[in-house]
Amino acid sequence: MTSPTTATSASRTASAASASARTESTAARDTGLLLLRVVIGLTMAAHGTQKLFGWFGGGGIEGTGQFFEMSGYPSGEAMAVVAGLAETLGGLGLAVGLLTPLAGAALVGTLLNVLAVKGTGSFFAPKGVEYELLLTAVAAALTLTGPGRWAADRFVPVLRTPQPRHGVLALVLAVVAAGVVLAVRT
Repeated sequence: MTSPTTATSASRTASAASASARTESTAARDTGLLLLRVVIGLTMAAHGTQKLFGWFGGGGIEGTGQFFEMSGYPSGEAMAVVAGLAETLGGLGLAVGLLTPLAGAALVGTLLNVLAVKGTGSFFAPKGVEYELLLTAVAAALTLTGPGRWAADRFVPVLRTPQPRHGVLALVLAVVAAGVVLAVRT
C-alpha cells in the first residue's frame, strides 16, 4: 500500500513531466510556425517588390500592369499596385507575425487570383499551379493557427491569444475580396 505522501509525490512528478512535455511541444510548434512565417512571408514580400519596384528581375508597376491587362483585369497598373502592396505588406506582416490574420488574408486573396488566372490546365510546374496552391495553403493555415509565441502579435492586445474566429473572418474577407476582383476581370 502506498502512503499519501508517496502518492502525492508521484502525482507531482507526473504533473511536472506532463508540463515539461507541453512546454517542449509548444516550443517546437512555435519554432515551426516561425520558420513557416519567415520563409513564406519573405518569399511573398519579394514577389511584391518585383511588382512594385522591378526588383529581383520583376516587371515593376508598368510591366506587371501590362501583364494584368493581358490577363483581363481593368486598369492594369492599379491592379499591379494593389497586388504588389498585398504581397509586400502581407508578406512582411506574416514574417514578423504582425496582424497575422490580415497579413495571411492579404496573401490568400492575392493567391486566389493567381490560381484563377493560371487556371487548372496543369498541376505541375512550370505551367501548373502546385507552387501557388502550396503558398495559398500555407498562408491560409497560418491565418487560422496564428503566428505562435515569437511574433509581434503578442504585443497587440486583441491578437495576443489567437482566436479561431479571427482567422476564419480574415479568410472570409480574403475570399470575398478575391471574388470581387475576379468579378471585374473580363
